[in-house]
Amino acid sequence: MFGWLFRKKESKREIIVNAEKLETRVAVMEHGRLEEYQVEHPLEERLVGSIFKGRIQNLENELQAAFIDIGMRKNAFLHYWDMIPDDDSRLDEDEERSRSRRRRISNEEIARRFPPGSELVVQVTKGPINTKGPRVTANLSLPGRYLVMMPGCSLRGVSRKISDAKERTRMKKILDRLPLPTDTGLIVRTVAAGASKRAFVRDLRALIASWEELQKNIREMSAPCCVYHEPELTERVVRDWVSEDIDRVLIDDFDAYERIRAVAGRISRRTKNIISHYKGHQPIFDHFGVEQQVEEAFRRKVNLKSGGYLIIDETEALIAIDVNTGRHRGHNSQEESILAVNLEAVEEVARQLRLRNIGGLVVLDLIDMKSRKHQSAVFKAMKAALKRDRSRTNVLPISELGMMEMTRQRQEESIFSQTYVNCPYCRGHGVIKSPLALSVDIQRQIVAVMRKCHADKKEVDLQVLVAPSVLERLRNEDEALLVQLQSQYDRKLAFKSEPFRHPESFQILDATSGKVLYSVGETKTV
Repeated sequence: MFGWLFRKKESKREIIVNAEKLETRVAVMEHGRLEEYQVEHPLEERLVGSIFKGRIQNLENELQAAFIDIGMRKNAFLHYWDMIPDDDSRLDEDEERSRSRRRRISNEEIARRFPPGSELVVQVTKGPINTKGPRVTANLSLPGRYLVMMPGCSLRGVSRKISDAKERTRMKKILDRLPLPTDTGLIVRTVAAGASKRAFVRDLRALIASWEELQKNIREMSAPCCVYHEPELTERVVRDWVSEDIDRVLIDDFDAYERIRAVAGRISRRTKNIISHYKGHQPIFDHFGVEQQVEEAFRRKVNLKSGGYLIIDETEALIAIDVNTGRHRGHNSQEESILAVNLEAVEEVARQLRLRNIGGLVVLDLIDMKSRKHQSAVFKAMKAALKRDRSRTNVLPISELGMMEMTRQRQEESIFSQTYVNCPYCRGHGVIKSPLALSVDIQRQIVAVMRKCHADKKEVDLQVLVAPSVLERLRNEDEALLVQLQSQYDRKLAFKSEPFRHPESFQILDATSGKVLYSVGETKTV
């Protein structure tokens, strides 16, 4: 009768942390569904958010940028408009006005204030991606639990994501009373909603201590060097992710558990109490069903519950996402069925962008909708789904061609790029030449070699080394053509299959001496 009193509360939102020596993974689950995912490798230095004392290498007026030596393999890229701290550029991260309001700086002023060889303190805003070096700014910011401290700035504000007018007024009053060093700005983070004045004071005290240590490093260390490191992923989880709607945090590594508990204890007793140590024998991601969801999320084809599916291709220039109806069979009209698939698709696309940490230009090819009303509904659904994304996004209405274009802030390489390397078999193409195309190539080169030998008045029989799949084609479909080649040049042709030869590789040898007359590709498949 009273069983409901003792029934365990269902966990709605939880964070699962898998901490190992070479890799730390964090997953945010909602009702058992993976919604956020991050990976970090402890042995590799994290650049985004770290602050460096660098040395200016050169000024490029054509690019309106300077290149800064911060001690990395590639120099950092610094726009001229990011070289001088500016309040407008420190506005809340979801305010798009900042760049248009920045003061223009002449090339002469830059050359006068920042000559090559001079030192400059900069913060990494985007890590190295592919062949590009890191991007940096002179607008420094130190994030805490509730506040973001901005040295060299006078701005004080509240995150625009806190929409409650009374709460914003309360926070602004607290900000006005906080004891701040001169030329230091503060922004209240979204997670601070409902926090007490004592929590703000405690957070500010920790930030000031970090800033004082940073200043000491700047004075005492020689450029190029790192003067401030962003905390590791497990600590950032508590700082940035743990909020009132998180029911529990589970960590499988005891040392990481102890560290996170210590950090959480500085925030609140409630935050400390929701952190638990996982002691099960099964890997933590397997136990909570995260591993399978991660594998499914990173496939090229992502299935939708309705029977439709997405095809996601990550390229150098952009992210291309194609929406397909697949097996979807709606009970309503065709237009209503298409609308249902597109609505489900944009929800899943927003989730996939977060999980894969992909950014830059994203082009979504939706199923064609004739109704303007339906197009507007899908556009609004995408905007709503992107609100929970921590990265800055900008989405445009659906075009006449049925495309939805958007951008997503890209701070570092996508998780796919961090986890996978190009396949040595196909060299990253995802495809190899067909047996027909290879047969054409082989016959073309056989003819070229035979003609050369004929011109040099050499009588040479040939042996061709190929992969098994190619030999199958030559032996069956193309046998008559090869016999015709032998008759035409009055020479013998022999073919040999090598099981470990790459399908696109072949060699033409002098059958008598074994001398290689023509060769292409790798001998082995890997």
